[in-house]
Amino acid sequence: MRHARAYGLAGLAALAVAAAAVAQTTVTPVPDKAPVQVAPLAGAAEHATWGDPKKGQSLAGACAACHGLDGNPSTPAYPRLAGMPERYVAQQLALFKTQQRTTGMAAVMYPIAQVLTAQDMRDLGAWFQTQKAGAGIADDTAIASGPNAGKKYYEVGETLVRGGDKARGIPACMACHGGAGQGNPGPAYPALAGQQADYAKRRLEEYRTGTGAPPTYKNFHIMASIASKLTDEEIGSLSSYIQGLHNRANDVGAKAGSAASPIAAAPAAATPAAAPAATPAATPASPASVPAQTTAPVKPATPAPAAPAGTTPTQG
Repeated sequence: MRHARAYGLAGLAALAVAAAAVAQTTVTPVPDKAPVQVAPLAGAAEHATWGDPKKGQSLAGACAACHGLDGNPSTPAYPRLAGMPERYVAQQLALFKTQQRTTGMAAVMYPIAQVLTAQDMRDLGAWFQTQKAGAGIADDTAIASGPNAGKKYYEVGETLVRGGDKARGIPACMACHGGAGQGNPGPAYPALAGQQADYAKRRLEEYRTGTGAPPTYKNFHIMASIASKLTDEEIGSLSSYIQGLHNRANDVGAKAGSAASPIAAAPAAATPAAAPAATPAATPASPASVPAQTTAPVKPATPAPAAPAGTTPTQG
């Protein structure tokens, strides 16, 4: 009897140990949780309205060291922003923020653009669009040799700006950038008038080689197809011509109303004569796609029949 009781207790103990062992090896599935929601690293898409020049002015201090507070830089390597269409400025800032623009001073622009919202970019664009663009000097040195021998250096670029080269499939620059180089705010084509020659030359060379092409910026590829046909001399001459391109009314000491009368070019003399000048006309566009013009152009009085619409390069 005593042995039976002992056997019974031993059996119960063994059963308890076995139960514990089974409990430790049994896997209990964890209930499924809801799928993880993945959010884009860049956050939600930003939306912006037309820019506010006053707000843009308050932000432009960060641009002043290189581009000047009013968008007119003192260093040739930096682009002139004064007079640029609002949407063009905003587009370029967005390309810097996403690091799609990689050439030139892009590394300097990255941290500046990173802190800007889409609305900040439009505000900065609105500010620079309202500023008066300055201009430099167009090189009027005579070309000594080659197919353009005898021409003034800037005249090669002037021909391309006004008429292009049909035989090579090069359209006139003014077809997109305006007869006076004022740009086109609708498709956000940049202003050319007064642009720094060093900067313009570098950009045209980048277009020609396709260097630093932003994946999402179709206008780069438009320019690349054109610049690929340009020679070194043509790129240099174009850069020089647009650097001197300006509104005659902005000349120092210009008389009131002088911009209203185009002046025909005089024969070559010791002192270089000015090319035909006229006040640029505003680019027509619908309010839905184009920012409102901030300045009203002066209507030409009685333009000479032979004078093309445009501005005159300052010659050196």
